Amino acid sequence: MIRNTTSAYGWVSIAFHWLMALAVFGLFGLGLYMVELTYYDAWYRGSLDLHKSAGVMLALAWLLRLIWKLRNPQPQPLGNKVWEHKVAHLTHILLYLLMLALFVSGYLISTADGRAIEVFGLFELPATLTHANQEDIAGVIHWALAWSIMMLAGLHAVAAIKHHWLDKDKTLVRMLKPGA
Repeated sequence: MIRNTTSAYGWVSIAFHWLMALAVFGLFGLGLYMVELTYYDAWYRGSLDLHKSAGVMLALAWLLRLIWKLRNPQPQPLGNKVWEHKVAHLTHILLYLLMLALFVSGYLISTADGRAIEVFGLFELPATLTHANQEDIAGVIHWALAWSIMMLAGLHAVAAIKHHWLDKDKTLVRMLKPGA
């Protein structure tokens, strides 16, 4: 099953979910590693280029995922607690918005000096906005957004585990195999 139904996720939604989760956590880890490097460390430049390129690719995946989400039915939430459905919906919206803000802040950091972002040598994302202190301000925002996403993603994971172990419903299983 490729597409979603009102009762189950399809392969595309599941693949987007897990690939983006891995990329977000991977980029977070790389970001933590990068900020500890000095200019003279062997992998200073390489880690920065990888982080920027992967961030741009994640932003493109985010856009494709959003389009896919809007063009597919969404499975109905399981359980009968209306407040949980509302919190889950708000959490998903917040994750999407925080990621968008993270991409924008990363772009502003990377292009503050007026140079384009080279993406894996395939294409360049041009610098369009530059301002005094842009890199510093966007950097603080980027850091706060990254940590916010990690905390919200942790809450999201705990909720999925709670559904699986305590509620004994298929909320988690639906995101692991299509048609579940």
